[in-house]
Amino acid sequence: MLRSIRISLIVLLAAFGAANSIAASETEPRLRELRHDSASLGREVPVRILLPDGYEKGAVRFPVLILLHGLGGDYRNWADKTELIAKSHGLGVIIVMPDGRNSWYTDSATEPMDAYESYLIKELIPYVDSKFRTVSRKEARIIAGLSMGGFGALKLALKHPDLFAVAGSFSGALDAPLRDADNPFLRPSIEKVFGRSDDPRRRSDEIFSLVDRISEQEVRGLPFLYLDCGSEDWLIGTNRDFSQRLLSKKIAHEFRQLPGRHDWRFWNAQVGQFLTLLVEKGVVPRSDQSS
Repeated sequence: MLRSIRISLIVLLAAFGAANSIAASETEPRLRELRHDSASLGREVPVRILLPDGYEKGAVRFPVLILLHGLGGDYRNWADKTELIAKSHGLGVIIVMPDGRNSWYTDSATEPMDAYESYLIKELIPYVDSKFRTVSRKEARIIAGLSMGGFGALKLALKHPDLFAVAGSFSGALDAPLRDADNPFLRPSIEKVFGRSDDPRRRSDEIFSLVDRISEQEVRGLPFLYLDCGSEDWLIGTNRDFSQRLLSKKIAHEFRQLPGRHDWRFWNAQVGQFLTLLVEKGVVPRSDQSS
């Protein structure tokens, strides 16, 4: 059992806030903001879509990268607080940035209409495939996120391995369901989403347990997993432990420990590195190589 990590509210607010943010262009023609009705959430949901260069001029289909924000954030964070727009120039990929509120990208144990896993898997992916020229196959779909979004990306990939080729986590809060939620910043979202600390439903969305339950035969069908974390990040121990758990199950993954903290400076650098990794693996082409 991983030990609980206690940190102050001040540190958390700084980590999830706008410090070190990098503003995106407000006139970027590739960036679209849409709203669509969700049956799982019972409301209209915003989403940002970043299209590849020259999308409007051709008939080419593209892979999809779903980027998830962190706790206290929203669907605008990736475009507004990082250089994602600039870093994605020349890449043949549609980048989808959904709004997950403080859901941990999980169907809530206490609020039936906060079914965010169902929304992402059953509604958002088909919605994007219907509205844009995507390659709607596992081999061309990626999911990644920061902190809460890193947890969500790896959890969704492990629970739905038939949908994703690669899953990435930047500074992932990978042990969220194991926490006692004794911090005033974390407690509301963790108890709302996962139930109280003694609720048996917590284990169904706890990714260390998900890995333990994977059989040797199932390992071969998993997406490639990527995780990184700053050496000065309060989550570095959790990420090291998760990488060791993956190694023990012989699950293909890459773990990078790098200088850095739990902040936008680190995530801005790492989303660029992740895009480079996707190109190197052949999952995302350069724009003139898309097909």
